[in-house]
Amino acid sequence: MDIEFPVTFAKMSGTGNDFIVIDHRRQLIAPEKQPEFVRQVCRRMFSVGADGVILIENSERADFSWQFYNGDGSVAEMCGNGARCAARFAFARGIAAKKMSFETLAGVIEAEILDDDGVSLLMTPPVDFRSGLAVELGGEKRELSFMNSGVPHAVLFMDADAEIAVQEWGHEVRYDELFQPAGTNVNFVQSLADGSIRVRTYERGVEAETMACGTGAVASAIFAAARGIASSPVTVTTTGGDTLTIVFDLQDDGSAENVYLQGPAKIIYIGQLTEEAIK
Repeated sequence: MDIEFPVTFAKMSGTGNDFIVIDHRRQLIAPEKQPEFVRQVCRRMFSVGADGVILIENSERADFSWQFYNGDGSVAEMCGNGARCAARFAFARGIAAKKMSFETLAGVIEAEILDDDGVSLLMTPPVDFRSGLAVELGGEKRELSFMNSGVPHAVLFMDADAEIAVQEWGHEVRYDELFQPAGTNVNFVQSLADGSIRVRTYERGVEAETMACGTGAVASAIFAAARGIASSPVTVTTTGGDTLTIVFDLQDDGSAENVYLQGPAKIIYIGQLTEEAIK
């Protein structure tokens, strides 16, 4: 059988970024069926609905590994909010202790359960820093920065009261020739009076603004610190209104080391997917 129904899952939320998480240490979904399975179950109103699917699998190097899929069935190297959810799920299921490590395509991630729903991640070191990149949005030349904080992220700083066309501008930057062939996630950052920042993110693979993006919050916080408008630990308010905390050591060249992403990962409900979920 290509898919073994019913499939038990947890619906989880990391600051509004929502995921279907499945204990897949015993294979339930054949690898060749996984992208289409993901596309079907992530449909809102017609199935469970989610930004992505996480399959928890066995590992010889760490407590577990994961397969992470965006809602369109594409594979992503890393997802900060998803990683926190994976860690909370693994702890709740007895797969890992409070301090754990797990394999992703971006490398081995270390995580720690902080409280009832709080999780701290030690991220892989950000790479591929670029600044002074020019794009035209809304008929105006704008400057953005770029880094890979596990996945690629473009960051644009906007005035605090600016109207931001996240869907339109995010789509344009995501597909800009500067970032081909892989494309990029796009973050619009506004500095707040208390030294925190607000971040709205257009996510590659979801192809829309999401309620939060952990790796995007990391990229935005590091660039904000490099610009002198924030300092570690940086509080990031997400589109959904929740907050993430980014802790890091800023280097003289604007890069960062010892990067931690901290925030909630909530188990919303446990359910079973029937074959009708993918029809």
